[in-house]
Amino acid sequence: MNKTNAYKDTICNLILDIAPEADISELNPEEDLREELDLDSMDFMRLLESIEKSLGVSIPESDYKQVSTLHNMTQYISAHQK
Repeated sequence: MNKTNAYKDTICNLILDIAPEADISELNPEEDLREELDLDSMDFMRLLESIEKSLGVSIPESDYKQVSTLHNMTQYISAHQK
């Protein structure tokens, strides 16, 4: 498994921790995560905090638009992983 797929799997597991009712199997990686999963701003913030704890990548507020989809989020993490 390549790193991008590993990041995607980790993100999906973190989403399920925050929104256990989310249907990850139907998630379109190109669609806005908040809209597709009906995440409110607090859920999204918890997801970003979980990503920082699990993967060591801090996502500043100025970059939130860059991580709005699962695809973009995995790419961002891949580029910013230490």
